[in-house]
Amino acid sequence: VQLQAFGGGLAQAGGSLCLSCIASGRTLGRVDMGWFQQVLGKEREYVAAISRSGGYTDYGDSVQGRFTISRDNTGNTVYLQMSSLKPEDSATYYCVARDSVGGALSTRASQYNYWGQGTEVTVSS
Repeated sequence: VQLQAFGGGLAQAGGSLCLSCIASGRTLGRVDMGWFQQVLGKEREYVAAISRSGGYTDYGDSVQGRFTISRDNTGNTVYLQMSSLKPEDSATYYCVARDSVGGALSTRASQYNYWGQGTEVTVSS
């Protein structure tokens, strides 16, 4: 699976951004997908995940209630709608995917074997 993320940029605190990730190379309906964030010098942090059908979603504690993950398997695209942005949301955001094994969505970076190139988000105060 090849992943390409778009939509990063500059936003003000309290504002919104929507990230998109276009997948190719495999039927999107067979992979769980998600987003991680990383600040230079720190470990990658889990943001959100969505099951292959889109029926199940999960969020990291820091974004719960502010971010929404969704997917369009017809268009091979996953979205991350980011609202009520905070300066601490500033990071590089990576789109990820893994071959679905059923069961619970994973919050661990090591469980995702496909990674996009990252898109930068900067939130000013």
